[in-house]
Amino acid sequence: MDKEFAGSGASGDVSRSVWVTLRNTAENGLAGGALEFFLRTELREGTALAPASLLISWLPMPRGLAPPAEVFAEELSERRSSDHSADADVDVVDMPAGRTVRVCTATTLDHHVRIPGDAGYLHLAFSLPLSGTKSSMGNLCDAMAQSLRWVPGR
Repeated sequence: MDKEFAGSGASGDVSRSVWVTLRNTAENGLAGGALEFFLRTELREGTALAPASLLISWLPMPRGLAPPAEVFAEELSERRSSDHSADADVDVVDMPAGRTVRVCTATTLDHHVRIPGDAGYLHLAFSLPLSGTKSSMGNLCDAMAQSLRWVPGR
């Protein structure tokens, strides 16, 4: 983070905040069955562009036990309300990969995509600590999730 923020003019608080967010994302992902972790940082003309991360995870469950998307969305919404998590919009959306639970906060965007054969949900967890989800980077993250397709017979 020091290298990425060097000469950017961003305050030390911003750098520390981004570092904490990324560390927590990686640690929580590892504990939750993470499969992949992608991080985007770039320097352009001496200005740090907003970092973004994508954590992909899947916690397998016995076939047939994955709740329908509407039930899963309701459970997520109730859990967020009971533990006083940040304000979040929890919706069920139709994507090319199927019914998906989409959870959006100011800086995170989660897509829980139901896996064919009731094997659970693939979790795409985007974090946009500086640009936020209401930005072109947030739109890009949504587009990436929309690009997911299941290949039949594999």
